[in-house]
Amino acid sequence: MSDERIGSRAGRHRAAVLGSPIDHSLSPALHRAAYRSLGLEWTYEPYDVDAKALPSFLAGLDATWAGLSLTMPLKQVVISLLDEVDPEAVQLASVNTVLPHPGGGWRGTNTDVYGMVESLSQAGLGSVPGTATILGAGATARSAIAALARLGCSQVAVCARRPEAVEGLSELAEQFGLSAQCSDLTPNAELIGADLIVSTLPGDAAAPWTELAGGARGALLDVSYHPWPTPLAAAWGGSVIASGRDMLLWQAVEQVRLMTGEEPSVAAMRQALPSDPAARPA
Repeated sequence: MSDERIGSRAGRHRAAVLGSPIDHSLSPALHRAAYRSLGLEWTYEPYDVDAKALPSFLAGLDATWAGLSLTMPLKQVVISLLDEVDPEAVQLASVNTVLPHPGGGWRGTNTDVYGMVESLSQAGLGSVPGTATILGAGATARSAIAALARLGCSQVAVCARRPEAVEGLSELAEQFGLSAQCSDLTPNAELIGADLIVSTLPGDAAAPWTELAGGARGALLDVSYHPWPTPLAAAWGGSVIASGRDMLLWQAVEQVRLMTGEEPSVAAMRQALPSDPAARPA
């Protein structure tokens, strides 16, 4: 068994999702379905933990814990509390998964990037997207940069309201080997004509782009999923469309693999998702 997948060692049978607020997280449904598919009598619970309470929560973990899922506002603040963090997660300033460290203590990684890549692949993205446009410049957009690099993209345009946020993402893109340009959120026919559009905006915030979406022929990853389809997805002219539900599913699949060392049933996990969830993507 790979050191990456150490959660299945004897005695480890607990996992959880942490964040604040956390009541509407879909992670418990996904992980519990995965455990059932594997025949594991594991527990997975949501805990409302904010940044102030996180150090004491981590300090209280024992050898029964196989891992943690993290959502906002913990993905960045956890980094300084861990014994090791994967280089990509450090670069993105985003850890969404905490695992036991082989030498003791805890290590952090990021499965959001995997979730983005796999959701697009499963949606039918067959060729390398040479050009991409990212709408929004928050934490999810940072993971999108790494996903684009994994997909082999060479050029990205970052569109957001705040110039300083756009510039920061542009610098990050260049660190990942992408040629980057900056733009505001004014709808632009050239930018929506990219091979891949990643919208990290709330569903209604991307609505101004819908007037151009019908002419789009590239792929779309819209990380918003409630309600679905979003206005942008409903108007999209391309044949490849992936949603935040897909991203959420696949990042959880990878978390289960890392925590248990086993391959869960993706079908069982997908079936555990409500059809139109009023829930946060965590």
